[in-house]
Amino acid sequence: MRFKTTMRTLLAAGVLLMLGTAQAQDKGPIKMVVPFGAGTTTDTVARVVGEGLGKALQQTVIVDNRAGAGGSTGSDTVAKSAPDGRTLVMGTVGTHAINAALFSKLPYDPMRDFAPVAFIGYTPTLLVVAAESPLKSLKDLAQAAARPQGVTFASAGNGTSGHLAGELLAQRLGGKMLHVPFKEGAMALTGVISSQVDFMFYHPAAVMPQIKAGKLRALGSSGAVRSAAASDVPTLMEQGIADFDLVAWFMLYAPAATPDATLTQLRTASAAALAQPDVMARLRDQGIESKPMRAEEMRPFNKTELGKWAGLVKRSGAQVD
Repeated sequence: MRFKTTMRTLLAAGVLLMLGTAQAQDKGPIKMVVPFGAGTTTDTVARVVGEGLGKALQQTVIVDNRAGAGGSTGSDTVAKSAPDGRTLVMGTVGTHAINAALFSKLPYDPMRDFAPVAFIGYTPTLLVVAAESPLKSLKDLAQAAARPQGVTFASAGNGTSGHLAGELLAQRLGGKMLHVPFKEGAMALTGVISSQVDFMFYHPAAVMPQIKAGKLRALGSSGAVRSAAASDVPTLMEQGIADFDLVAWFMLYAPAATPDATLTQLRTASAAALAQPDVMARLRDQGIESKPMRAEEMRPFNKTELGKWAGLVKRSGAQVD
């Protein structure tokens, strides 16, 4: 692991040197649109990556929060921006996979209207309950769901990854699980901590401080492998739930018609940024697990995710317009 990290650091230093002498792109500022509000995980990821990208390109990267419609407002702004490499969007599993099935009239096409620049990383979510909850294990949760009153689960809203993860769990375990949507994730988390709602799936960066403070307890992780941020928490698949592999992910996109030469420069700079030790460390602090992806791998990955989440949205019956 140390050798791999050292090699990535050395390669990043070399790329930074080369990019520092390149003048293929005008040195004006780059705008990185965050399609969610300030203080969200996506916002934090964008600011970390933006600093690294600015260093690699020796340009200013400005983070522009444009929240609304589950991330669709900001994403659509970038889809319709000039394809000159100056406007990017920090896309997510929501904006570039879930929303295509969730919105009947999405103003952009996640595949047609964007060019992938860099896959930033992914994070499994954690299934959490209040620390004082009688639900001590996944078995307890299944037994409670089988009772007439069932259980409740919170999310940041209809069609969010947390909502769909809860619906998939309900399908796998059976029983009665009632979805309780909140306006935002922080409110949903408060609902679980106060035992107003039984459980929820949420990002490690948000729940780990509450777990350490003795306010929450994790029963499982939603990915195929354990979260690096909570390595002591077993995955749901480890606990016998088949084919439960749902993770939130982040990918940087440019408008579709961005010239190849500009995309190449942005991709090279992004790779250098993601190899910087401070960037890697700060992303890990957010529970983001880095997964370098070649340019030719990103579009097929996005297509696969579109199909996977479309099936979940359809089975859940979620719709927002």
